This record gives sequence, C-alpha cells and structure tokens, in this order.
Amino acid sequence: MEKRFNHFDEAGNAVMVDVTHKGDTVRSATARGRIRVSRQVFEAVKAGTAAKGDVLGVARVAGIMAAKRTPELIPMCHPLMLTKVSVDFFLDEDKLEIEAVCTAKLTGRTGVEMEALTGVSVALLTIYDMCKALDRGMIIGDICLMEKSGGKSGHYERQEV
Repeated sequence: MEKRFNHFDEAGNAVMVDVTHKGDTVRSATARGRIRVSRQVFEAVKAGTAAKGDVLGVARVAGIMAAKRTPELIPMCHPLMLTKVSVDFFLDEDKLEIEAVCTAKLTGRTGVEMEALTGVSVALLTIYDMCKALDRGMIIGDICLMEKSGGKSGHYERQEV
C-alpha cells in the first residue's frame, strides 16, 4: 500500500485528519533541540545571573504553554487534552550549547509529536529572547523528534547517525 499525505483529500484540499474511528491509546512523544550561545550567555544562564532573570525557568514554562497551544499555531493539529508536558535542559559546556527536551503525553486518538516539537522550539526561542541583549548570534538547531509511542504506527525511536 502506497503511503500518502493524510492532511490532503483526493482533490488536494487541506483537511484535518478524521480520527473519529480511532480508539484511545496512551501516546507519548519526546523532541529535542539545541541552542549554541556565547561563553558570556552560557555562564549567565548557568549561574542564573542573566539580567532578565531565571532563563531556564521561564523557558520551561514557555515550552509547556506552547505545547498546550499547538493547535492555535499549526492549522491542522487537533486540540488535545494533554496529561503531561515536561521541558528539561542539559548544558554542554564544551560545545557552549543548551539542549532542550520536551515530552508530551496523553490518552487519546491522535499523537503528540507536534506538541513536543512546538514545546522544544518555543523553549529555545525563549532562551534566545531572554539572552539576545548579550548575544544576537545564537544558533538554534537540531530540532527533531526523538521518540514516540502509541497509536497505529506504534513505537518510533530516532537512530543517531
């Protein structure tokens, strides 16, 4: 059976996927991304001394809020009753990078990949916003789905190459 995009009907019109027939399953998705910063930004974030306050604390809340509001940003996403969203950060001093990891969970009829990806993206954008006075050259990248479970397509885990 040939795979096709499921957000388009036979005439090529954009549609929201009908999940009426699907059963509820426990679903989870984890996404990650990174922001490369200057030594000055890295030290300020690490020490909690950035002028705008607790950068990672604010970025965590922003990422959680963004995941909850994903259908307002991505047109064909279903509004979901998320049961858990977490955002965690890992600091790599050698690379001067901050990694954000967002996990979203629910019991429902559709997956939460977009919520995890949106959460991690907004968390990284918040770090940029709060630190741009020190460094406008920060680079956000490597945003990707790391793992997802539940639903018809089952388990997916990213294989690093």
